[in-house]
Amino acid sequence: MSLDIIGISKSFKKKKALNSVSLHLDKGLYALLGANGAGKTTLINILVTAMRPTEGQVLCNGRDIFKNSAEYLGALGFLPQIPKFYGNFTALEFLRYMGSLKGVNKTKAELLALLKKVGLPGEENKKVGAYSGGMLKRLGVAQALLNDPEIVILDEPTAGLDPKERIRFKNLISEICSDKTVVLATHIVSDVEFIAKSVILLDRGTVCRFASPAALLGELSGKVFTMEIPLNALEDAMRAFSVSSISAGSSSYTIRIVSDVRPFHAVPVPPTLDDVFLYFLGDNAV
Repeated sequence: MSLDIIGISKSFKKKKALNSVSLHLDKGLYALLGANGAGKTTLINILVTAMRPTEGQVLCNGRDIFKNSAEYLGALGFLPQIPKFYGNFTALEFLRYMGSLKGVNKTKAELLALLKKVGLPGEENKKVGAYSGGMLKRLGVAQALLNDPEIVILDEPTAGLDPKERIRFKNLISEICSDKTVVLATHIVSDVEFIAKSVILLDRGTVCRFASPAALLGELSGKVFTMEIPLNALEDAMRAFSVSSISAGSSSYTIRIVSDVRPFHAVPVPPTLDDVFLYFLGDNAV
């Protein structure tokens, strides 16, 4: 199943949140990256039909998603940034309730298999209010998968998770996206560096890059460096360079920078998607 986003723009009074966004998405994981306010959530809201664009259209297999919303939503799974759960429900009760809202009738065995798939085996009778943040995220993915969707949209799914839970979640998403079209909006770049098919980099409502991670990293080849500077030179270095990280030593700092020109004494290092993010977004990356 494919999604074609054609010339999408969205305006709120005098503010233009999206500006002529055009993308073609088929099977695989698409990482939607951008700073806060870049337009990620607005685009997500349009893709789940919660908001209509001011201009343009979205086609699913060539059909307008707003004119054929029932069919489209039947093929869609969605995990919002701040999902709502009912604390007094058990996980099984919650999934049954969500299934009734979606018109999906799963057997207990199917629901247990789904909970196992998302890493919640043996937790089906536990009250959702007693779940940890990571468990809630996994339960949120389970409800998104209830209808066996062909398109899955995840809005900031790893926000607030500890490193161990984020690794578990990345592995789960990597498994899910093998036969689905998955759009994952995040500002935690490392979460998608090794699992994304393509990266959609949004800057103030405009797509400034849409390419594979390898292609984006290739664009930064020879533009990322580390260098050692005296302790009293940090402020000058921060003004002079785009600094992605700082490591303090006893008598100096080691800084990682992104620059078109190699500074004196700087050592070239392989780029990461964090460097890509900083290079293309500049001051808007923070």
